[in-house]
Amino acid sequence: MSRRVSIIVMCLIAVAVLAVSVIGCGGGATTTTAGPTTGGGSTSTTVALTGEPVVIGAIVSTTGPASALGQQEYNTLQMMQGVINNSGGVLGRPLKMVILDDASDPNQAVTAANRLISQEKAIAIIAATSSPSTLAVKAITAKKGLPQMAIAAANDITDQAPIDWIWRTPAKDAVAVACALTYVSQNMKLKKIAILHDENAFGSSGAAEIVKTAATYGLEVVGNESYKTADTDLTSQLTKIRGENPEAIVVWGTNPGPALAAKNMKQLEMNIPYVGSHGIANQSFITLAGSAAEGVILPTQKLLVPSSITDPKQKEVTDKFISEYKASFNGSPNTFAGYAFDAINLLVNAIQKGGSTDPAAIQTALNATQGFAGPSGIFNYSNTNHDGLVKDDMIMVKIQGGSWVLAP
Repeated sequence: MSRRVSIIVMCLIAVAVLAVSVIGCGGGATTTTAGPTTGGGSTSTTVALTGEPVVIGAIVSTTGPASALGQQEYNTLQMMQGVINNSGGVLGRPLKMVILDDASDPNQAVTAANRLISQEKAIAIIAATSSPSTLAVKAITAKKGLPQMAIAAANDITDQAPIDWIWRTPAKDAVAVACALTYVSQNMKLKKIAILHDENAFGSSGAAEIVKTAATYGLEVVGNESYKTADTDLTSQLTKIRGENPEAIVVWGTNPGPALAAKNMKQLEMNIPYVGSHGIANQSFITLAGSAAEGVILPTQKLLVPSSITDPKQKEVTDKFISEYKASFNGSPNTFAGYAFDAINLLVNAIQKGGSTDPAAIQTALNATQGFAGPSGIFNYSNTNHDGLVKDDMIMVKIQGGSWVLAP
């Protein structure tokens, strides 16, 4: 009797192994368990998805100088694969996210983009964390005719041709600069500002926009200094700026440079207001700058202060995203996580609306996207506007007590 039971058990195991093998093969039925695979955010609900996976690629910086931004983007995209599959997938097929690290290096971003297109057969790409990498990938997706959702802010991403195949989710530099300079002029009542910026694409874009538009807000730029992303001391540039007697300094870049600037200003006893870019809207800046972060003012999306959201649909979507992210990663999402969240949801919405994964169908659907609510704002794209957001989608915040509050 014991031998007979053993034989039955072995047969059952063999059947189970065969079933798992069939489910794992391309083209067969796939059962996806709800929620992300990491972080504890899964539920017990399952949705049966069939057909070949819809592959969407992503290039983010999980290592290198931009990793403080890219890690939350990675978390979000990983999480959303489970969330979307639990909600029915994409056109009834499972979503497969292939997320690659560019190490904050545009050259590695190019390599990653070529792999996603030629090997992974991605039907769209979300790229990239930094503006230099985004611009590098843009040349490839434009040539291939493949949709790219940008999650970086330099103006040239959508201002300079070709733009037919690229859309963005952050507010571009021009929008963020308008938000910041309006506040400096109208709320702070200042007249003279100085600029300190990173020499990379993001920092240079912001600085150029400030120089171009400052007079519109009744502001005079009395100093304009730059630094390299890897610089470890900015006291020389700040000393020159101090000699010009500005009433405030506008620092445009992403960490670590802006955090270093805050610390160096404190060391030099430069007691003038520090206005940052939306590139420092993350906990990393506060951690790196320490006590020097206190009082820093910056433009950002409303995700950092959810109570500032007045649109009911945007509030609903944002609250749900925050809840899902906290359940999965035991922490709050920053604005960069929000950019990634909006990027994948805008793409999936376009695919569903267009009823196809064909690039041209996705392009048409994205260009027709209006009133799409996400944590970053209310997106309105068109054939000629691939930015989506406007100044009213942003708020000015102040770092107070190690967190963000609405700037007075």
